[in-house]
Amino acid sequence: MPTSSASTTDSAKSSSGGVQSLERAFDLLERMADAGGEVGLSELSASGGLPLPTIHRLMRTLVACGYVRQQPNRRYALGPRLIRLGESASRLLGTWARPYLARLVEETGETANMALLDGDEIVYVAQVPSKHSMRMFTEVGRRVLPHSTGVGKALLAHMPDAEVRALLGRTGMPAATEKTIITPEGFLNALEEVRRLGYAVDDNEQEVGVRCLAVSVPDSPTAAAISISGPAGRVTDAATEKIVPVLKQVAVELSQALASSGA
Repeated sequence: MPTSSASTTDSAKSSSGGVQSLERAFDLLERMADAGGEVGLSELSASGGLPLPTIHRLMRTLVACGYVRQQPNRRYALGPRLIRLGESASRLLGTWARPYLARLVEETGETANMALLDGDEIVYVAQVPSKHSMRMFTEVGRRVLPHSTGVGKALLAHMPDAEVRALLGRTGMPAATEKTIITPEGFLNALEEVRRLGYAVDDNEQEVGVRCLAVSVPDSPTAAAISISGPAGRVTDAATEKIVPVLKQVAVELSQALASSGA
């Protein structure tokens, strides 16, 4: 009996240690992503408080599994194996969102979209088209720059101005139409308006004749936004007053659904 008890205790310790190592490994991956995808061991140690040998052991395991790669300069970068996981998760997120986008279409009459911030770009992961013969269509998987889209504004409004400036410096601000905002100052002013109003507007900035209204999904596991888009003649200021409350309510309900699903 004593031997059995000791064995059970050792098993529990091993299980607990394994769970702790898993939590620490995911924490390292999250902090690498927050740092732009590439960090040194000393940076991870300083920001997380773990001993350097522990971090080195975890990173060796992540490298062996392909989730992290070591660069020639000895720094560590997120590995290519994460891409497959991210793509699969994005597809699932889009699938979970579709019923909520369908409700948006029913209540607003316009095409509904869901988009994520992936690195410096916006990627559309789900769409439910309007039933109107004249409707907007954005291919799922399409990537665009944030500065010319409603979803981009909705997502970047949650970032500090310095980070927004850095992103705009990396992407540039090419004009998609004559109404596209093409200066950092102009874009930061637009983000301030998003924060004030609680929603973002793309007014002919990505495509001539198209208006888009967007809100972020609160507490989403990854930065996400939903939007409706339609002809400027239908998505008027009067229509906006009716559509925005629906957008906000659906975003909250989608957030709650994602949280309850463990996404």
